[in-house]
Amino acid sequence: MQRKAAIGVFDSGYGGLTILKEIVDTLHEYDYIYLGDNARAPYGPRSFETVYQYTLECVQWFFNQGCSLVILACNTASAKALRTIQQKDLLKIDATKRVLGVIRPTTEIIGNFSETKHVGILGTTGTIVSDSYPIEISKFFPDVKVFQEACPMWVPLIENNEHLSKGADYFVKKHLDHLMHQSEKIDTVLLACTHYPLLIDKIREYIPVGTTIVSQGEIVANGLKDYLLRHPEMEERCSKEKTVLFFTTDSTADFDKHAAIFFGKKVESKHLDLLAE
Repeated sequence: MQRKAAIGVFDSGYGGLTILKEIVDTLHEYDYIYLGDNARAPYGPRSFETVYQYTLECVQWFFNQGCSLVILACNTASAKALRTIQQKDLLKIDATKRVLGVIRPTTEIIGNFSETKHVGILGTTGTIVSDSYPIEISKFFPDVKVFQEACPMWVPLIENNEHLSKGADYFVKKHLDHLMHQSEKIDTVLLACTHYPLLIDKIREYIPVGTTIVSQGEIVANGLKDYLLRHPEMEERCSKEKTVLFFTTDSTADFDKHAAIFFGKKVESKHLDLLAE
């Protein structure tokens, strides 16, 4: 009989905490382990191979903790590493374990938000270059036209706590203008980076009135809820003590300070040295 264990939630840094917050609010009875690979963040500008290797190391760590289910709460990792891990590595590591991402549950429903069938995507350079969103959206909504814009400065602004400053307005407006100029019919914009909800107020200032802004936390949380209902054999392997543990590969003091902004409450983390594992 498989022993029960927490659900793993992974991100390259802090952004996945916006996903974890919604997951905990929706599925509060379960246990969770969060790992932020802050020492090697950001993942966005890194190559596919590097992101894959880093993500696989972290997934393997979760498995070593007993986790049977791991959520990649990171768009870059989901875009650059998830498919290979699912199709190649799980077969060698343990075919009964599962790794899920944030792209699939989002692309399954994003077309429902748009009346014009013109959807804009805002993301890191890595996510945009991967073309993961246009490819996946076309599978579920072949009539939807997708327009993309990479926003390389947004994550550094947020992680340096400059996202509320007037200096951030220039970069927010710049990329929104670039996106919206691609099509006047865009009526729905997806925040395809888990950091971006922290910029939501500034985004609203510089986007046309009436545009629907979609963030992923609630979507991923509801997607996980549905997944566990459809896969009772996996749900049975998830422990339920209502605990949340936090780990970071970098400074715990820095992590705890920044993480509280993303998670919405005080966080106390433990340091993880992946090389020592």
